[in-house]
Amino acid sequence: METKLTSRELVQRLARSEQQLSEAVQENTEIKKNCDGCRKFEDLIFELFASFVNAPAEQVDQKVEQVLQQIGTILGLDRTDFVQINQENGKLQITQSWAQKGIQSLAGLFTEEPFPLITRLVTRSDKKILFANPHDLPEKSLTDTLSFEKIGIKSGVMIPYFSQGKCVCVVALGTHSNFRPNNSVDLVQRLRLIGEIIFNAMTRKEADLKLQNSFSEIKALKKQLKKENVCLKKEIESIQHRDEIIGESDAIRKILVEIGQVGKTDSSVLITGETGTGKGMVAMAIHKSSSRKRRAMVTVNCAALPSSLVEGELFGREKGAYTGALTKQAGRFEIADGSTLFLDEIGELSMELQVKLLRVLEEGEFERLGSSKTLRTNVRVITATNQDLGKKIREGKFRQDLFYRLNVFPIHISPLRQRTDDIMPLTWSFIQKFSENMGRQINTIEKDSLEAIKNYSWPGNVRELRNVIEHSFIVGTDKTLRVSLVENIDSGLVLNLQDHEKAHILQVIGSTNWRIRGHKGAAEILGLKPTTLYSRMKKLGIKRPK
Repeated sequence: METKLTSRELVQRLARSEQQLSEAVQENTEIKKNCDGCRKFEDLIFELFASFVNAPAEQVDQKVEQVLQQIGTILGLDRTDFVQINQENGKLQITQSWAQKGIQSLAGLFTEEPFPLITRLVTRSDKKILFANPHDLPEKSLTDTLSFEKIGIKSGVMIPYFSQGKCVCVVALGTHSNFRPNNSVDLVQRLRLIGEIIFNAMTRKEADLKLQNSFSEIKALKKQLKKENVCLKKEIESIQHRDEIIGESDAIRKILVEIGQVGKTDSSVLITGETGTGKGMVAMAIHKSSSRKRRAMVTVNCAALPSSLVEGELFGREKGAYTGALTKQAGRFEIADGSTLFLDEIGELSMELQVKLLRVLEEGEFERLGSSKTLRTNVRVITATNQDLGKKIREGKFRQDLFYRLNVFPIHISPLRQRTDDIMPLTWSFIQKFSENMGRQINTIEKDSLEAIKNYSWPGNVRELRNVIEHSFIVGTDKTLRVSLVENIDSGLVLNLQDHEKAHILQVIGSTNWRIRGHKGAAEILGLKPTTLYSRMKKLGIKRPK
Protein backbone atom coordinates (compact mmCIF):
# COMPACT_ATOMS: atom_id res chain seq x y z
CA MET A 1 0.00 0.00 0.00
CA GLU A 2 1.67 3.22 -1.14
CA THR A 3 2.39 5.90 1.37
CA LYS A 4 0.71 9.04 0.41
CA LEU A 5 3.10 12.02 0.44
CA THR A 6 2.09 15.25 1.87
CA SER A 7 2.42 18.38 -0.20
CA ARG A 8 5.37 19.49 1.91
CA GLU A 9 7.23 16.19 1.44
CA LEU A 10 6.55 16.26 -2.28
CA VAL A 11 8.02 19.75 -2.59
CA GLN A 12 11.12 18.69 -0.63
CA ARG A 13 11.63 15.60 -2.84
CA LEU A 14 11.27 17.66 -5.98
CA ALA A 15 13.79 20.16 -4.64
CA ARG A 16 16.29 17.35 -3.93
CA SER A 17 15.79 15.88 -7.37
CA GLU A 18 16.32 19.28 -8.97
CA GLN A 19 19.53 19.77 -6.96
CA GLN A 20 20.82 16.33 -7.97
CA LEU A 21 20.00 17.06 -11.59
CA SER A 22 21.76 20.41 -11.35
CA GLU A 23 24.83 18.76 -9.81
CA ALA A 24 24.81 16.09 -12.50
CA VAL A 25 24.58 18.73 -15.22
CA GLN A 26 27.39 20.72 -13.60
CA GLU A 27 29.54 17.60 -13.24
CA ASN A 28 28.88 16.72 -16.87
CA THR A 29 29.82 20.27 -17.85
CA GLU A 30 33.06 20.03 -15.85
CA ILE A 31 33.86 16.66 -17.42
CA LYS A 32 33.19 18.07 -20.87
CA LYS A 33 35.25 21.16 -20.04
CA ASN A 34 38.12 19.00 -18.80
CA CYS A 35 37.88 16.87 -21.93
CA ASP A 36 37.96 19.99 -24.08
CA GLY A 37 40.94 21.22 -22.06
CA CYS A 38 42.72 17.87 -22.47
CA ARG A 39 42.05 17.90 -26.20
CA LYS A 40 43.35 21.46 -26.46
CA PHE A 41 46.45 20.47 -24.48
CA GLU A 42 47.01 17.49 -26.75
CA ASP A 43 46.73 19.82 -29.74
CA LEU A 44 49.10 22.31 -28.08
CA ILE A 45 51.73 19.63 -27.38
CA PHE A 46 51.54 18.38 -30.97
CA GLU A 47 51.83 21.95 -32.23
CA LEU A 48 54.85 22.48 -29.98
CA PHE A 49 56.66 19.45 -31.36
CA ALA A 50 55.95 20.56 -34.93
CA SER A 51 56.78 24.26 -34.52
CA PHE A 52 60.06 23.85 -32.60
CA VAL A 53 61.56 21.24 -34.93
CA ASN A 54 62.76 23.69 -37.60
CA ALA A 55 62.29 27.01 -35.79
CA PRO A 56 65.23 29.40 -36.35
CA ALA A 57 67.05 30.37 -33.12
CA GLU A 58 65.86 33.98 -33.34
CA GLN A 59 62.18 32.87 -33.36
CA VAL A 60 62.29 30.48 -30.38
CA ASP A 61 61.67 33.14 -27.69
CA GLN A 62 58.63 34.46 -29.53
CA LYS A 63 57.18 30.95 -29.94
CA VAL A 64 57.71 30.17 -26.24
CA GLU A 65 55.78 33.29 -25.27
CA GLN A 66 52.97 32.25 -27.62
CA VAL A 67 52.83 28.83 -25.92
CA LEU A 68 52.67 30.43 -22.47
CA GLN A 69 49.77 32.58 -23.65
CA GLN A 70 47.94 29.51 -25.00
CA ILE A 71 48.41 27.68 -21.66
CA GLY A 72 47.04 30.69 -19.79
CA THR A 73 44.06 30.93 -22.14
CA ILE A 74 43.22 27.21 -21.98
CA LEU A 75 43.37 27.13 -18.16
CA GLY A 76 41.86 30.57 -17.58
CA LEU A 77 44.99 31.86 -15.79
CA ASP A 78 46.29 35.40 -15.25
CA ARG A 79 49.97 34.60 -15.81
CA THR A 80 52.32 31.85 -17.00
CA ASP A 81 56.10 31.97 -16.62
CA PHE A 82 59.01 29.85 -17.84
CA VAL A 83 62.00 29.70 -15.49
CA GLN A 84 65.52 28.51 -16.43
CA ILE A 85 68.98 28.19 -14.93
CA ASN A 86 71.06 31.24 -15.93
CA GLN A 87 74.27 29.91 -17.52
CA GLU A 88 76.44 32.77 -16.25
CA ASN A 89 75.66 32.59 -12.53
CA GLY A 90 73.77 29.30 -12.13
CA LYS A 91 70.67 31.00 -10.65
CA LEU A 92 67.01 30.50 -11.57
CA GLN A 93 65.70 33.29 -13.81
CA ILE A 94 62.32 33.90 -15.43
CA THR A 95 63.29 34.02 -19.10
CA GLN A 96 59.83 34.17 -20.69
CA SER A 97 56.67 35.58 -19.12
CA TRP A 98 53.08 36.06 -20.27
CA ALA A 99 50.43 37.95 -18.30
CA GLN A 100 46.94 39.28 -18.88
CA LYS A 101 46.63 42.90 -19.93
CA GLY A 102 47.37 45.25 -17.05
CA ILE A 103 49.43 42.67 -15.12
CA GLN A 104 53.19 43.08 -14.76
CA SER A 105 55.50 40.75 -16.74
CA LEU A 106 58.25 39.12 -14.65
CA ALA A 107 60.65 38.38 -17.55
CA GLY A 108 64.29 38.73 -16.47
CA LEU A 109 63.57 38.33 -12.73
CA PHE A 110 65.95 36.18 -10.68
CA THR A 111 63.81 34.15 -8.26
CA GLU A 112 66.24 33.58 -5.38
CA GLU A 113 65.83 36.97 -3.66
CA PRO A 114 62.01 37.48 -3.85
CA PHE A 115 61.13 33.75 -3.61
CA PRO A 116 63.85 31.97 -1.59
CA LEU A 117 61.54 29.16 -0.40
CA ILE A 118 60.05 28.38 -3.82
CA THR A 119 63.54 28.50 -5.39
CA ARG A 120 64.90 26.05 -2.81
CA LEU A 121 61.97 23.64 -3.14
CA VAL A 122 61.91 23.42 -6.97
CA THR A 123 65.68 22.85 -7.15
CA ARG A 124 65.57 20.01 -4.59
CA SER A 125 62.66 17.94 -5.91
CA ASP A 126 60.70 17.47 -9.11
CA LYS A 127 57.42 17.47 -7.15
CA LYS A 128 54.93 20.19 -7.96
CA ILE A 129 54.37 23.07 -5.54
CA LEU A 130 50.75 24.15 -5.15
CA PHE A 131 49.21 26.90 -3.05
CA ALA A 132 45.71 28.37 -2.96
CA ASN A 133 46.80 31.31 -0.80
CA PRO A 134 50.20 33.03 -0.33
CA HIS A 135 49.79 32.38 3.42
CA ASP A 136 49.31 28.66 2.75
CA LEU A 137 52.76 27.78 1.35
CA PRO A 138 54.30 24.33 2.05
CA GLU A 139 56.65 26.00 4.54
CA LYS A 140 56.58 29.37 6.23
CA SER A 141 58.41 32.10 4.33
CA LEU A 142 57.51 35.71 4.97
CA THR A 143 59.66 36.86 2.03
CA ASP A 144 57.84 34.62 -0.48
CA THR A 145 54.42 35.55 0.93
CA LEU A 146 55.10 39.31 0.75
CA SER A 147 56.50 38.97 -2.79
CA PHE A 148 53.40 37.10 -4.00
CA GLU A 149 51.14 39.69 -2.37
CA LYS A 150 53.13 42.58 -3.86
CA ILE A 151 52.85 41.10 -7.36
CA GLY A 152 49.18 40.22 -6.76
CA ILE A 153 49.40 36.43 -7.09
CA LYS A 154 46.73 34.69 -4.96
CA SER A 155 47.16 31.09 -6.07
CA GLY A 156 49.69 29.20 -8.14
CA VAL A 157 51.46 26.01 -9.10
CA MET A 158 55.14 25.44 -9.97
CA ILE A 159 56.11 22.32 -11.93
CA PRO A 160 59.89 21.69 -12.10
CA TYR A 161 61.59 19.64 -14.80
CA PHE A 162 64.75 17.73 -13.88
CA SER A 163 67.50 16.51 -16.22
CA GLN A 164 70.45 14.39 -15.05
CA GLY A 165 69.35 14.89 -11.45
CA LYS A 166 69.23 18.69 -11.62
CA CYS A 167 66.43 21.20 -12.02
CA VAL A 168 66.83 22.81 -15.42
CA CYS A 169 63.51 24.62 -15.81
CA VAL A 170 60.17 25.34 -14.14
CA VAL A 171 56.70 26.02 -15.58
CA ALA A 172 54.92 28.44 -13.21
CA LEU A 173 51.18 29.21 -13.34
CA GLY A 174 49.38 31.85 -11.30
CA THR A 175 46.09 33.66 -10.79
CA HIS A 176 45.37 37.09 -9.40
CA SER A 177 41.94 35.92 -8.13
CA ASN A 178 40.85 33.36 -5.51
CA PHE A 179 40.57 30.67 -8.21
CA ARG A 180 42.68 27.60 -7.45
CA PRO A 181 44.54 26.16 -10.50
CA ASN A 182 43.62 22.71 -11.79
CA ASN A 183 45.65 20.10 -9.90
CA SER A 184 44.90 16.93 -11.87
CA VAL A 185 47.68 14.40 -12.40
CA ASP A 186 47.14 14.47 -16.18
CA LEU A 187 47.48 18.24 -16.28
CA VAL A 188 50.72 18.20 -14.26
CA GLN A 189 52.17 15.53 -16.55
CA ARG A 190 51.22 17.52 -19.63
CA LEU A 191 52.69 20.74 -18.21
CA ARG A 192 55.90 18.91 -17.32
CA LEU A 193 56.06 17.58 -20.90
CA ILE A 194 55.54 21.12 -22.23
CA GLY A 195 58.33 22.31 -19.95
CA GLU A 196 60.62 19.62 -21.34
CA ILE A 197 59.81 20.58 -24.94
CA ILE A 198 60.42 24.26 -24.25
CA PHE A 199 63.67 23.50 -22.39
CA ASN A 200 64.98 21.40 -25.27
CA ALA A 201 64.04 24.14 -27.74
CA MET A 202 65.80 26.78 -25.60
CA THR A 203 68.88 24.54 -25.28
CA ARG A 204 68.98 24.09 -29.06
CA LYS A 205 68.55 27.84 -29.49
CA GLU A 206 71.57 28.55 -27.26
CA ALA A 207 73.63 25.99 -29.16
CA ASP A 208 72.57 27.50 -32.50
CA LEU A 209 73.43 31.02 -31.30
CA LYS A 210 76.85 29.89 -30.08
CA LEU A 211 77.43 28.23 -33.45
CA GLN A 212 76.33 31.38 -35.28
CA ASN A 213 78.63 33.50 -33.09
CA SER A 214 81.50 31.12 -33.83
CA PHE A 215 80.82 31.37 -37.57
CA SER A 216 80.61 35.17 -37.26
CA GLU A 217 83.93 35.29 -35.41
CA ILE A 218 85.56 33.06 -38.02
CA LYS A 219 84.12 35.22 -40.80
CA ALA A 220 85.31 38.42 -39.09
CA LEU A 221 88.80 36.96 -38.52
CA LYS A 222 88.94 35.79 -42.13
CA LYS A 223 87.87 39.24 -43.31
CA GLN A 224 90.44 40.92 -41.05
CA LEU A 225 93.15 38.54 -42.26
CA LYS A 226 92.23 39.32 -45.86
CA LYS A 227 92.48 43.07 -45.16
CA GLU A 228 95.83 42.62 -43.45
CA ASN A 229 97.14 40.47 -46.28
CA VAL A 230 96.17 43.14 -48.82
CA CYS A 231 97.88 45.81 -46.71
CA LEU A 232 100.90 43.60 -46.15
CA LYS A 233 101.19 42.93 -49.88
CA LYS A 234 101.01 46.66 -50.57
CA GLU A 235 103.54 47.28 -47.82
CA ILE A 236 105.95 44.73 -49.28
CA GLU A 237 105.54 46.18 -52.76
CA SER A 238 106.01 49.75 -51.56
CA ILE A 239 109.03 49.18 -49.33
CA GLN A 240 110.67 46.72 -51.78
CA HIS A 241 112.10 44.53 -49.07
CA ARG A 242 113.46 47.17 -46.69
CA ASP A 243 116.93 46.46 -45.38
CA GLU A 244 117.79 46.60 -41.75
CA ILE A 245 119.02 49.93 -40.42
CA ILE A 246 122.72 49.99 -41.27
CA GLY A 247 125.35 52.48 -40.22
CA GLU A 248 128.29 53.19 -37.93
CA SER A 249 127.80 56.91 -37.28
CA ASP A 250 126.89 58.35 -33.90
CA ALA A 251 123.64 59.60 -35.44
CA ILE A 252 122.54 56.06 -36.39
CA ARG A 253 123.61 54.66 -33.01
CA LYS A 254 121.48 57.34 -31.33
CA ILE A 255 118.47 56.43 -33.50
CA LEU A 256 118.86 52.73 -32.64
CA VAL A 257 118.85 53.60 -28.94
CA GLU A 258 115.72 55.75 -29.42
CA ILE A 259 113.97 52.92 -31.28
CA GLY A 260 114.70 50.63 -28.34
CA GLN A 261 113.34 53.19 -25.90
CA VAL A 262 110.06 54.01 -27.64
CA GLY A 263 109.40 50.67 -29.34
CA LYS A 264 108.06 48.98 -26.21
CA THR A 265 105.54 51.79 -25.59
CA ASP A 266 102.38 52.87 -27.42
CA SER A 267 103.47 56.51 -27.59
CA SER A 268 103.11 58.52 -30.81
CA VAL A 269 106.36 59.03 -32.73
CA LEU A 270 107.17 61.82 -35.21
CA ILE A 271 110.05 61.00 -37.55
CA THR A 272 111.61 63.93 -39.39
CA GLY A 273 114.26 64.03 -42.08
CA GLU A 274 114.88 64.73 -45.75
CA THR A 275 113.40 62.59 -48.50
CA GLY A 276 115.18 59.27 -48.84
CA THR A 277 116.76 59.16 -45.38
CA GLY A 278 114.83 56.03 -44.35
CA LYS A 279 111.94 57.32 -42.26
CA GLY A 280 109.74 54.38 -43.26
CA MET A 281 112.49 51.96 -42.27
CA VAL A 282 112.73 53.53 -38.81
CA ALA A 283 108.93 53.34 -38.46
CA MET A 284 109.04 49.62 -39.32
CA ALA A 285 111.83 49.04 -36.81
CA ILE A 286 109.75 50.72 -34.07
CA HIS A 287 106.77 48.53 -34.97
CA LYS A 288 108.85 45.35 -34.96
CA SER A 289 110.20 46.12 -31.50
CA SER A 290 106.69 46.73 -30.10
CA SER A 291 104.06 44.40 -28.61
CA ARG A 292 102.02 44.93 -31.82
CA LYS A 293 104.58 43.25 -34.08
CA ARG A 294 102.41 40.14 -34.66
CA ARG A 295 100.09 42.28 -36.82
CA ALA A 296 101.16 43.93 -40.06
CA MET A 297 102.01 47.63 -39.91
CA VAL A 298 99.62 49.63 -42.11
CA THR A 299 101.07 52.52 -44.14
CA VAL A 300 99.38 55.52 -45.72
CA ASN A 301 101.24 58.14 -47.78
CA CYS A 302 99.23 61.32 -47.21
CA ALA A 303 100.72 62.94 -50.33
CA ALA A 304 100.06 60.03 -52.68
CA LEU A 305 96.29 60.60 -52.91
CA PRO A 306 94.19 63.67 -53.69
CA SER A 307 92.96 65.33 -50.48
CA SER A 308 89.38 64.40 -51.42
CA LEU A 309 90.25 60.68 -51.21
CA VAL A 310 92.54 60.69 -48.18
CA GLU A 311 89.62 60.84 -45.73
CA GLY A 312 88.05 57.69 -47.18
CA GLU A 313 91.44 55.98 -47.16
CA LEU A 314 91.98 56.77 -43.48
CA PHE A 315 88.51 56.40 -42.02
CA GLY A 316 86.71 54.23 -44.58
CA ARG A 317 83.50 54.88 -46.48
CA GLU A 318 80.00 53.53 -46.94
CA LYS A 319 78.64 52.61 -50.35
CA GLY A 320 77.47 55.77 -52.11
CA ALA A 321 79.28 58.11 -49.70
CA TYR A 322 80.43 60.11 -52.74
CA THR A 323 80.46 59.81 -56.52
CA GLY A 324 82.44 56.73 -57.47
CA ALA A 325 82.09 55.04 -54.05
CA LEU A 326 80.48 51.89 -55.47
CA THR A 327 81.30 49.64 -52.51
CA LYS A 328 81.79 49.87 -48.76
CA GLN A 329 85.45 50.15 -47.77
CA ALA A 330 87.14 49.77 -44.40
CA GLY A 331 89.57 52.58 -43.58
CA ARG A 332 93.18 52.16 -42.53
CA PHE A 333 92.36 53.07 -38.90
CA GLU A 334 89.87 50.19 -38.88
CA ILE A 335 92.28 47.75 -40.54
CA ALA A 336 95.15 48.75 -38.22
CA ASP A 337 93.12 48.07 -35.06
CA GLY A 338 95.53 46.42 -32.62
CA SER A 339 98.54 47.28 -34.79
CA THR A 340 100.57 50.31 -35.94
CA LEU A 341 99.50 52.92 -38.50
CA PHE A 342 102.33 54.77 -40.24
CA LEU A 343 101.28 58.10 -41.77
CA ASP A 344 104.01 59.28 -44.13
CA GLU A 345 104.11 62.88 -45.41
CA ILE A 346 101.85 64.00 -42.55
CA GLY A 347 102.54 67.63 -43.42
CA GLU A 348 100.39 67.22 -46.55
CA LEU A 349 97.22 66.52 -44.54
CA SER A 350 94.49 69.16 -44.92
CA MET A 351 93.34 71.20 -41.91
CA GLU A 352 89.93 69.50 -42.01
CA LEU A 353 91.45 66.03 -41.79
CA GLN A 354 93.86 67.18 -39.09
CA VAL A 355 90.85 67.81 -36.82
CA LYS A 356 89.53 64.28 -37.41
CA LEU A 357 92.96 62.76 -36.90
CA LEU A 358 93.30 64.60 -33.59
CA ARG A 359 89.97 63.14 -32.43
CA VAL A 360 91.09 59.58 -33.22
CA LEU A 361 94.36 60.13 -31.36
CA GLU A 362 92.63 61.55 -28.28
CA GLU A 363 89.42 59.47 -28.14
CA GLY A 364 90.06 56.46 -30.37
CA GLU A 365 86.79 57.15 -32.22
CA PHE A 366 85.84 57.95 -35.82
CA GLU A 367 83.06 57.54 -38.38
CA ARG A 368 83.22 56.21 -41.91
CA LEU A 369 82.38 58.62 -44.68
CA GLY A 370 78.62 58.50 -45.22
CA SER A 371 77.87 56.91 -41.83
CA SER A 372 76.86 58.28 -38.43
CA LYS A 373 77.88 55.10 -36.59
CA THR A 374 80.88 55.71 -34.32
CA LEU A 375 83.66 53.09 -34.54
CA ARG A 376 86.43 52.55 -32.01
CA THR A 377 90.01 51.60 -32.72
CA ASN A 378 93.19 50.82 -30.78
CA VAL A 379 96.02 52.03 -33.01
CA ARG A 380 99.59 53.13 -32.37
CA VAL A 381 100.31 56.07 -34.71
CA ILE A 382 103.75 56.84 -36.16
CA THR A 383 104.09 59.83 -38.49
CA ALA A 384 106.85 61.16 -40.71
CA THR A 385 107.56 64.33 -42.65
CA ASN A 386 110.31 66.02 -44.60
CA GLN A 387 108.76 69.44 -43.95
CA ASP A 388 109.30 72.00 -41.22
CA LEU A 389 106.07 71.60 -39.25
CA GLY A 390 107.01 74.52 -36.98
CA LYS A 391 106.99 76.78 -40.02
CA LYS A 392 103.67 75.33 -41.22
CA ILE A 393 102.16 76.01 -37.76
CA ARG A 394 103.29 79.65 -37.95
CA GLU A 395 101.76 79.90 -41.44
CA GLY A 396 98.46 78.48 -40.12
CA LYS A 397 98.75 75.33 -42.25
CA PHE A 398 99.19 72.81 -39.44
CA ARG A 399 97.39 72.54 -36.10
CA GLN A 400 99.59 73.16 -33.08
CA ASP A 401 97.53 70.82 -30.84
CA LEU A 402 97.92 67.99 -33.37
CA PHE A 403 101.66 68.62 -33.56
CA TYR A 404 101.97 68.26 -29.78
CA ARG A 405 99.94 65.02 -29.94
CA LEU A 406 102.14 63.57 -32.72
CA ASN A 407 105.46 64.83 -31.38
CA VAL A 408 105.39 62.88 -28.10
CA PHE A 409 108.66 61.15 -29.06
CA PRO A 410 110.51 62.88 -31.93
CA ILE A 411 113.22 61.09 -33.94
CA HIS A 412 115.31 63.06 -36.45
CA ILE A 413 117.25 61.30 -39.20
CA SER A 414 120.22 63.31 -40.41
CA PRO A 415 120.88 63.49 -44.17
CA LEU A 416 123.50 61.09 -45.51
CA ARG A 417 125.95 63.94 -46.25
CA GLN A 418 126.14 64.63 -42.49
CA ARG A 419 126.93 61.02 -41.56
CA THR A 420 129.64 60.02 -44.01
CA ASP A 421 130.64 57.09 -41.76
CA ASP A 422 127.49 55.33 -42.96
CA ILE A 423 128.13 55.65 -46.71
CA MET A 424 130.48 52.67 -47.16
CA PRO A 425 128.58 50.24 -44.85
CA LEU A 426 125.42 51.10 -46.78
CA THR A 427 127.24 50.73 -50.13
CA TRP A 428 128.51 47.22 -49.32
CA SER A 429 125.11 46.27 -47.93
CA PHE A 430 123.45 47.21 -51.24
CA ILE A 431 126.18 45.42 -53.20
CA GLN A 432 125.53 42.23 -51.24
CA LYS A 433 121.77 42.56 -51.73
CA PHE A 434 121.95 43.10 -55.51
CA SER A 435 124.57 40.37 -55.87
CA GLU A 436 122.08 37.91 -54.42
CA ASN A 437 119.13 39.23 -56.44
CA MET A 438 120.89 39.60 -59.81
CA GLY A 439 123.33 36.69 -59.58
CA ARG A 440 126.34 38.91 -60.27
CA GLN A 441 129.27 38.89 -57.85
CA ILE A 442 131.06 42.19 -57.09
CA ASN A 443 134.44 41.90 -55.35
CA THR A 444 135.84 45.41 -55.68
CA ILE A 445 134.87 49.02 -56.30
CA GLU A 446 136.80 50.99 -58.88
CA LYS A 447 139.12 53.51 -57.16
CA ASP A 448 137.62 56.59 -58.83
CA SER A 449 134.11 55.31 -58.15
CA LEU A 450 135.04 54.71 -54.51
CA GLU A 451 136.24 58.29 -54.12
CA ALA A 452 133.16 59.62 -55.92
CA ILE A 453 130.86 57.65 -53.59
CA LYS A 454 132.66 58.97 -50.52
CA ASN A 455 132.76 62.61 -51.67
CA TYR A 456 129.33 62.90 -53.26
CA SER A 457 126.79 64.85 -51.19
CA TRP A 458 123.86 62.50 -51.89
CA PRO A 459 120.95 64.95 -52.07
CA GLY A 460 118.61 61.94 -52.50
CA ASN A 461 120.15 60.37 -49.39
CA VAL A 462 120.08 56.59 -48.83
CA ARG A 463 117.44 56.03 -51.53
CA GLU A 464 119.62 57.69 -54.13
CA LEU A 465 122.68 55.68 -53.04
CA ARG A 466 120.68 52.47 -53.33
CA ASN A 467 119.44 53.33 -56.82
CA VAL A 468 122.89 54.38 -58.02
CA ILE A 469 124.30 51.01 -56.90
CA GLU A 470 121.41 49.17 -58.57
CA HIS A 471 121.92 51.13 -61.81
CA SER A 472 125.62 50.27 -61.77
CA PHE A 473 124.78 46.57 -61.38
CA ILE A 474 122.49 46.76 -64.40
CA VAL A 475 124.97 48.45 -66.75
CA GLY A 476 128.11 46.69 -65.44
CA THR A 477 129.51 43.44 -66.82
CA ASP A 478 132.42 42.34 -64.60
CA LYS A 479 133.15 41.89 -60.89
CA THR A 480 134.16 45.53 -60.38
CA LEU A 481 131.61 48.18 -59.45
CA ARG A 482 131.76 51.43 -61.41
CA VAL A 483 129.47 54.38 -60.73
CA SER A 484 128.96 57.64 -62.62
CA LEU A 485 128.24 60.74 -60.55
CA VAL A 486 128.22 64.49 -61.27
CA GLU A 487 131.53 66.22 -60.59
CA ASN A 488 131.60 68.53 -57.60
CA ILE A 489 133.87 71.00 -59.35
CA ASP A 490 132.63 73.27 -62.15
CA SER A 491 134.98 75.83 -63.75
CA GLY A 492 137.23 75.64 -60.69
CA LEU A 493 134.47 76.71 -58.28
CA VAL A 494 132.85 74.56 -55.59
CA LEU A 495 129.15 74.36 -56.24
CA ASN A 496 126.73 75.04 -53.42
CA LEU A 497 124.30 72.25 -52.52
CA GLN A 498 121.41 73.61 -54.60
CA ASP A 499 123.57 74.07 -57.72
CA HIS A 500 124.99 70.60 -57.26
CA GLU A 501 121.48 69.12 -56.91
CA LYS A 502 120.35 70.94 -60.06
CA ALA A 503 123.33 69.68 -62.04
CA HIS A 504 122.81 66.13 -60.87
CA ILE A 505 119.10 66.16 -61.76
CA LEU A 506 119.87 67.62 -65.21
CA GLN A 507 122.42 64.87 -65.83
CA VAL A 508 120.04 62.08 -64.89
CA ILE A 509 117.13 63.59 -66.85
CA GLY A 510 119.38 63.97 -69.88
CA SER A 511 120.43 60.32 -69.65
CA THR A 512 116.75 59.25 -69.76
CA ASN A 513 115.91 61.64 -72.60
CA TRP A 514 113.69 63.59 -70.19
CA ARG A 515 111.58 60.57 -69.23
CA ILE A 516 110.50 61.23 -65.63
CA ARG A 517 108.06 58.42 -64.79
CA GLY A 518 108.12 54.67 -65.27
CA HIS A 519 110.78 51.99 -65.18
CA LYS A 520 114.31 53.43 -65.49
CA GLY A 521 112.82 56.93 -65.56
CA ALA A 522 114.65 59.82 -63.88
CA ALA A 523 112.49 59.65 -60.74
CA GLU A 524 113.28 55.95 -60.25
CA ILE A 525 117.02 56.47 -60.80
CA LEU A 526 117.08 59.36 -58.31
CA GLY A 527 115.03 57.42 -55.81
CA LEU A 528 112.28 60.04 -55.76
CA LYS A 529 108.55 60.02 -56.34
CA PRO A 530 107.69 61.59 -59.71
CA THR A 531 105.63 64.26 -57.95
CA THR A 532 108.61 65.06 -55.69
CA LEU A 533 110.96 65.31 -58.68
CA TYR A 534 108.57 67.64 -60.54
CA SER A 535 108.41 69.80 -57.41
CA ARG A 536 112.24 69.94 -57.16
CA MET A 537 112.54 70.74 -60.86
CA LYS A 538 110.10 73.61 -60.51
CA LYS A 539 111.95 74.95 -57.47
CA LEU A 540 115.35 74.70 -59.21
CA GLY A 541 114.02 76.21 -62.44
CA ILE A 542 114.64 73.11 -64.54
CA LYS A 543 112.65 73.18 -67.78
CA ARG A 544 112.77 70.90 -70.80
CA PRO A 545 114.49 72.58 -73.78
CA LYS A 546 112.20 73.33 -76.72
